[in-house]
Amino acid sequence: MAKCEICGKGVSFGIKVSHSHRRSNRTFKPNIKRVRAIVNGSVKRVNICTSCLRSNKITRAV
Repeated sequence: MAKCEICGKGVSFGIKVSHSHRRSNRTFKPNIKRVRAIVNGSVKRVNICTSCLRSNKITRAV
């Protein structure tokens, strides 16, 4: 699974609990997008999460 190249956010793990309280493992996957962005003055394709994209931690190439 891909990681965010800005904040390093990746897959995290937890436990899902059913109505009858049976417990099993589950994964929380981040919302990763592959976008064209300006990195060090040049246009590159990077994998970043949507929270970094919304907070303008990187500038998108037009």
